[in-house]
Amino acid sequence: MGTLVLGVSLGGLGIWSGYPGLTGFGAALVVLAVTGFCSVLRPIPVTARRDVRPRTVPRLGMCVGTLELTCTSRRFAVQVDAVDSVAGHPVAVATRMLEPGERAEAEYRIPTERRGISRVGPLVLRRKGFAGMATSRAVLADTVDVRVVPRVLPVRGLPSGVRRGHVGADERVEHGGTDLVGLREYVPGDDLRRLHWATSARTGTLMVREDADPARPHLAVLLDDRPDPVAFEDAVEVAASLLTAAMAAGHPVRLMSTSGSVDLEAPAGAPGIGGSTADPLLAALADLQPLGGSASAPNHLPTRDLDVVAAIAGSTADLAPLLLDAGRAAVGVVLVVDPTAKVSTSAMGSVLVLRAPKAEDLLAAWDTAVAR
Repeated sequence: MGTLVLGVSLGGLGIWSGYPGLTGFGAALVVLAVTGFCSVLRPIPVTARRDVRPRTVPRLGMCVGTLELTCTSRRFAVQVDAVDSVAGHPVAVATRMLEPGERAEAEYRIPTERRGISRVGPLVLRRKGFAGMATSRAVLADTVDVRVVPRVLPVRGLPSGVRRGHVGADERVEHGGTDLVGLREYVPGDDLRRLHWATSARTGTLMVREDADPARPHLAVLLDDRPDPVAFEDAVEVAASLLTAAMAAGHPVRLMSTSGSVDLEAPAGAPGIGGSTADPLLAALADLQPLGGSASAPNHLPTRDLDVVAAIAGSTADLAPLLLDAGRAAVGVVLVVDPTAKVSTSAMGSVLVLRAPKAEDLLAAWDTAVAR
C-alpha cells in the first residue's frame, strides 16, 4: 500500500512539474504494487496437515509438532512461512520454497514448561507476492490440546505392614490378617462370604465388609494449594511421584487439596501411569493451580485413609493444620518445599517433617526416612 501511494504521488508530481523521468518512476512503482497485489489474489496453492504427539506429556518433556506441506501448483514455485500458535503465543515452524507438486515436512518443538492444557493452533500460512509487495495468508483452523502433567520422579514408595487399625482404633496392625476398614451396601457380584450379617440384620440392608491387607496401607496425599509460586511446581511433582509409586505397588491412594478443589481416589490394584484410573489423578494435578484465601487442611479423612498421610506444602504455608491431620495417621509426614533450606529431617510429635529445596531432594529424604 505504501508503494502504491508513493507511486501515485510521484507520478502526479511528475505530471504537474513536467518531469517525464519522475512520472515514469512513479508509474513503475504503481505497476509493481498492482502486480504484487494481483499475484496474491488467488488462494495459496499449498495444503497443510499438522500432527502433534504426544497429547499427554510430562512437564519439560518432549512434545513435537509435525507439519506436512504440499504444493498444489502445477507451474509455479511457492514460498510460504508457517507459524503455529501454542497457548496463544506464536511459534515459528518453517519457511519453505516449494516446487510444483513438492511435499515437505517440518518438525517443531511444542513448549512444555507450564502444566495444564496448552492449545496448539490455529496454524497460519503466509505467502509473499511478486517482489514482496503484498502478502496473503491462510489459516488452518484445526486445533489440538496438549495436556502437560507434572513430572514423575523416582521414589521407593510406602512403608509396608503398617495400618492404623480397626475403625475408631488408634493401634497399628503390623503383621498378617486383614483389617476391617468399613461397611458398604451390597451390589450384585459381591462375594456373599463378605456379608456382615450382624449389621445387615440390624439395618435391614445387606452390608458388605471392606477389608484391607495390612501389607498394603493406604496413602493419602494432602497438597497445599495456597499461593506459593516458587515452591508449588515442586510440591505438585512430589505429590505425583508418591501417588504413582504407591499405585505401582498396588496401594489404594487418595489425593486431596487443602482448598477442597480436588478429592480423588484410586483403589488398590489400579493401573499405573497411562492407565485409565491413574489418568484422572495426573489430570487433576496437571490442572491444579494455587488458590487464594486461607483454606486449612481437611480434617475429615476416613479412617481407611489414615495409614500413611503425606502433607505437602511450600515454605510459606501454615503447617499447624497439616500437622494435625498427619498426626492422626499411623505414619504422618509433612514435606515442605523450601528453596532457601538445606535438606533436613525433624519430628513434631508423632509427625515426621521433611524439608528440602527441590522435589528431588524431598523424595530422597522420603526414601531415607520413611520408605526404608
